[in-house]
Amino acid sequence: MSVSMFDDEKIRIIRKMPEGNNILLIWIYLLTLAGKCNAGGAIWLAEDVPYTDEMLATVTDMPLNTVRLAIQTFVKMRMVDVEGNTIVLLNWEKHQNIEGLERIREQKRQRVARHRARMKALTDGQKECNVTVTLRNAPEENRKEEDKNREREERVPYRQIADKYRELCPNLPQIRTLSNRRKTHLSARWRQHGRSIELFEEAFRKLAASKFCNGENQRGWIATFDWLIKNDENMVKVLEGKYDNRMEVVSGGTDRKHLEEHPFFNRKRRQSNSA
Repeated sequence: MSVSMFDDEKIRIIRKMPEGNNILLIWIYLLTLAGKCNAGGAIWLAEDVPYTDEMLATVTDMPLNTVRLAIQTFVKMRMVDVEGNTIVLLNWEKHQNIEGLERIREQKRQRVARHRARMKALTDGQKECNVTVTLRNAPEENRKEEDKNREREERVPYRQIADKYRELCPNLPQIRTLSNRRKTHLSARWRQHGRSIELFEEAFRKLAASKFCNGENQRGWIATFDWLIKNDENMVKVLEGKYDNRMEVVSGGTDRKHLEEHPFFNRKRRQSNSA
């Protein structure tokens, strides 16, 4: 976890607010929960069980109203987003060691692969004892062809993706080389998006067409190649049209109408009305 948290202006502002220290403590709880999930800033009890505000109140041992105030504060300050009912920490790479988390995911994937290989070996051995067809009975040329197909499937077209970005996003900051870090992120996005070069092209076109991503925003922020690929959220948001030229952003960087109509807060409003 980043050690520069208390140098952040948003954290300083939060500490001056009513319930400020409790809100800050809830923020730290969210950081630790997101780190345990290791899913690009998303927070859930299980992948299909997102945390509710009542569950967070239990986990943090905080009053329910304080938890709701904290979530509303984080959304308004663009520290979190609530996608459906799932809380997602924005700028996740700012708070965590992304490379370390990526290594953890890769190690977990390798452990699962080794475990499956051992189980398969045991199963194949049992089949061989029962004089059934095993992998060893397959022709040698068939096994070689399967290995080649698997290798082609896993190969990431780094240079082709980079060339498409240069071609389709000429007005955005350009890249000169593909560092090992960029290749790591590209490899993760390649697997995440079904090994489809067409999806990368679509994302680049949307990025180039987005006024917001080209600097027409209050901060003058401009999207980059690294921003697009560095986590499992940004490219999804671009593809889903979050940065398309269709909504007006108001003071503070938050779309108020979007915030008021957000399902997370509509749920609270319905619960209040029913009470």
